[in-house]
Amino acid sequence: MTSAKPRTVSASRTIISQLMNPENANLAGNVHGGHLMKLVDEAGGLACMRHSGQRTVTVTVDRLTFQEPIYIGDLITIIAEVSYVGRTSMEVEVSVTAEEVKSGSHRHTNTAYLVYVALDEDGKPAPVPPLKPETDAQRKRMEAGALRQTNRIERARTETSIAGK
Repeated sequence: MTSAKPRTVSASRTIISQLMNPENANLAGNVHGGHLMKLVDEAGGLACMRHSGQRTVTVTVDRLTFQEPIYIGDLITIIAEVSYVGRTSMEVEVSVTAEEVKSGSHRHTNTAYLVYVALDEDGKPAPVPPLKPETDAQRKRMEAGALRQTNRIERARTETSIAGK
């Protein structure tokens, strides 16, 4: 771990809101999953840049399950926060809600976990500051993040072994 001063979870918080327009959707009026994935990745990357103070690149998306459709005219809000850090990597939790603006009704549509790596000026992995949780919920999420990271590493070993590498 780096000797850098720990950074709080809230220091990484990134919020993106965007009105969904016809160019974001298919003929049925549902927002394209790929458009949403791009916004989720942007929010996650920004949260990790805020935490690390460095450029970041996406390493993996654990899962992005579309639980509710998002329609043309919905206002989506994406909230990203760093949830766990390793030596050079950061996990971020990204939550997406959709608001039907006229009625004001909100619905949670997605939660995703993504991992990014910080890069130095030469494009090499760079150490990141430790994460300082501010609430019990953040502390529990950080502990769960450590378990998710262990599982990711084990999956990668298994996949490499199966591929014969």
